[in-house]
Amino acid sequence: MERSKSKKILTSLIILIPFVFGGFISNESMMPAFRMKKIVIDAGHGGKDPGNLGSKSKEKNINLAVALLVGKYIEENLPDVEVIYTRKDDSFPELKERPIIANNNKADLFVSIHSNSAPNRSAYGTETFVMGMKHFDANFDIVTRENSVILLEDNYKENYEGFEPNSPESYMMFNLMSKAHFENSVTLADHVETQFKDRVGRKSRGVKQGPFYVLWTPSMPSVLIELGFLSNTEEERFLMSQKGQEYMASAIYRSIRDYKEQIEAN
Repeated sequence: MERSKSKKILTSLIILIPFVFGGFISNESMMPAFRMKKIVIDAGHGGKDPGNLGSKSKEKNINLAVALLVGKYIEENLPDVEVIYTRKDDSFPELKERPIIANNNKADLFVSIHSNSAPNRSAYGTETFVMGMKHFDANFDIVTRENSVILLEDNYKENYEGFEPNSPESYMMFNLMSKAHFENSVTLADHVETQFKDRVGRKSRGVKQGPFYVLWTPSMPSVLIELGFLSNTEEERFLMSQKGQEYMASAIYRSIRDYKEQIEAN
């Protein structure tokens, strides 16, 4: 009789264990898996700001064409991801407004698309930037060129709290940037440059860091992609062509797809 009673008590305790200790299961194991649901695609420049000028092209037009194709490929192949554009036409969103669009929409990714230029017309190749100060002196020219967009805006000194894109001293403020999304930004940038090099056959100049204003304030992983040099006649011709734009957009789409799969698997 005693043995039967003890057995019943033991059975009851075994049944109660999950309920008693359920509260001690780590929050991490109970959290829902991360899913990338929103991405903001930013076509650099636009409107009164043409960006870099090639012999036959304007950067703003190439950026927009590729950005719209990237969004199209995402919408067709990743239906669970919402695509938001900072511009879909030849308009001029202010530099400060672009990351605000991403933040207000609680985006999971911010991708800014640009085309490069250099005094040396033989320079060519792709490069993808993440927010950072490493090799600041070496990248100062391109950083200044992209940030100088604000000089076209009304009341830029007030809107950007005295930030002067041509002054190295102004970039001290970027040392206060958050490192929270740095690792994931580098992961995406690596995917982009790998796709450009291995799948499209472009020369990759690598993943780099730079204090770009448009990468400073987004509260999500962010990259700035330079598709190539419009100052290089051959590369300009490629980026102006429908085939070239489709190849580059496809590479960026595949990078986003691979990045999505990687972070959602973790």
